[in-house]
Amino acid sequence: MNLVRRSTLLWPGLPWLWLRGSRAGLLVAVAFAIVLDTAIVSTWVWTELVELPVAVGLWASAGAIWLLGTISAVSAFPPPLVLSQDAATEEMFAEARDAYLARDWLAAETKLLALLALRPVDGEAQLLLASLLRRVGRTGEAAKALTKLARSDSGLRWQSAIARERKLLERAAEPAPADAGGSLGVHPRGDEPVDQPSAEAVPPRQDRRAAA
Repeated sequence: MNLVRRSTLLWPGLPWLWLRGSRAGLLVAVAFAIVLDTAIVSTWVWTELVELPVAVGLWASAGAIWLLGTISAVSAFPPPLVLSQDAATEEMFAEARDAYLARDWLAAETKLLALLALRPVDGEAQLLLASLLRRVGRTGEAAKALTKLARSDSGLRWQSAIARERKLLERAAEPAPADAGGSLGVHPRGDEPVDQPSAEAVPPRQDRRAAA
């Protein structure tokens, strides 16, 4: 943990906000800022409008938030991001890819989430997770995953793949057409019979390794 990472401990919520972009960290940081600013203003600016017990309570609240936020951050400090490929992350991706191709959705999702916890900037893993979520019918989560990837730096080189996944999501949201006899199709998504997992659908890990 270097000096810059340690300095984020000075403000409650900042470690998770700055190092991970966490919304919960943002809420804690904003809440502390509001309470601290109010305490400062009530103590040295609007002294005639705020009674002493209220000012003391504000300072006590600010201190409590700082103490709890600091203790929480120290006990669960975000680990450094893995910015380069190594044998461990490559093996995790290979296992997730194999489980995906074998249609073992639970194992694939578990391995991808574990990989992304270590390396949130892994664009291939994020894209494969979005594809998995679409295939199991969790289209809302898949759309959010694609939006998050598209807005990140790691998603810049995957724009065409992201566009393809979004088209497949749109097709998945369409109602299944009725067959010639008027009955509904068996599959809830019209693309399912022809859109089977294949090696071609998996992000080309070897290409990224060459570009690294």
